[in-house]
Amino acid sequence: MARVKTFLRKHGWSYLFILPTMLTFSVFVLLPVISSLVISFQKYSLRNGGTWVDPIYKNYIDAFTTQSGVFLVAIQNTLVYSFFTVISNVLVGLILASLIQPLSQFFKTFFRAAYYLPAVTSAIVIGMTWRYIYNAQWGLANFVLRKVCTITQELVCIPEVRWLSNPDIALGSITLSTILTVPATAVVLFSAAMGGIPKEYYEAAELDGAGSLRKWWNITLPLIRSVTLYLAVLYTIASFEVFEKIYIMVPAGVANATQTIVTQIYQNGFQQFNYGVAAAQAFVLFLMIAGVAVFQFRALRSDVEY
Repeated sequence: MARVKTFLRKHGWSYLFILPTMLTFSVFVLLPVISSLVISFQKYSLRNGGTWVDPIYKNYIDAFTTQSGVFLVAIQNTLVYSFFTVISNVLVGLILASLIQPLSQFFKTFFRAAYYLPAVTSAIVIGMTWRYIYNAQWGLANFVLRKVCTITQELVCIPEVRWLSNPDIALGSITLSTILTVPATAVVLFSAAMGGIPKEYYEAAELDGAGSLRKWWNITLPLIRSVTLYLAVLYTIASFEVFEKIYIMVPAGVANATQTIVTQIYQNGFQQFNYGVAAAQAFVLFLMIAGVAVFQFRALRSDVEY
């Protein structure tokens, strides 16, 4: 007890600086998460509150078995979407940052700002834009296909594609729209990380006869591994939680072809008011993200600090 009093007397005042942040975190993050965990074991209604289900894990079973196993389809769609988007975002960001790095400071700043513009654009606006592009009648995508057919004198003709109404390609169309959007955060962070690598490393490699590709592979990539890890985790979380783009581009859905985990949570929680099942699905999503993040940390971590 005496040690606690001594510690508070010396350092207690410093905790006052983080008190507002901790209170905000507790009220708006920690308490809602704990409440959601409790609701995932209850049959809950806004009017009457919650009652414990029997067995206690019933909501988790119902999450996978109700609606003829749609949640399993949603998990599969989410994994496919995340796999392609995370890899493409990290790779495209790495390549663009590597191309920017040799430029002068003026052009570095210019391209960083230009590539970062999509990041400040609302996801709803981006989703609406791609919805117009994919419109089957007058969208840009099918317009390009018609022009290619005309230019090649009908040698290369592809019938008009129902990008967002064909269940076989709807999820692929949404995934493609994400891949074709410049990963602004990756470009800026990779570029900043590359700029912080000491030039002496590259000069020493040049003395040993290393070319540009070898320097990039043996110096640049290892020294930005921590940034790669951060971006991989960041984009994984974002892709697992994809909702706005799907809700805007295919608001009515395309059978179950565009169902993801978060759209299932939304439908159960805010359309069918089955809060217990929705909360259970949310914690399944949390466990999936945590599991993938642990794997990424093990695969990309480095025991060496540069």
